[in-house]
Amino acid sequence: QVQLVESGGGSVQAGGSLRLSCAASGDTISEYTMGWVRQAPGKEREQVARISSLFISPSYADSVKGRFTISRDNTKNALYLHMNSLKPEDTAMYYCTARGLGRSLWDYWGQGTQVTVSS
Repeated sequence: QVQLVESGGGSVQAGGSLRLSCAASGDTISEYTMGWVRQAPGKEREQVARISSLFISPSYADSVKGRFTISRDNTKNALYLHMNSLKPEDTAMYYCTARGLGRSLWDYWGQGTQVTVSS
């Protein structure tokens, strides 16, 4: 059982930047695949980014490629999402997620942190 707590959300102007953080406890995330998922009212849930325990080829949704960067610091048991050149369409609740080896769906979710981008 791993608990995930997000922070770093807020309201910014279009073109601005934010760094979201996810602090994990209860277990070590070093062997978990980690990701960020966002949910906006009226829209489908979208996997924004994913990073494996091997730190190889992080994946991104097409909508955020070139603007967002996912990273992890296993020594701090933390996950990050660097968000640059933010657009109003990025407005959503952002969730830190995790899944163990052999899993295809996200098993663990944080409470979420709200990101609001205005024009």
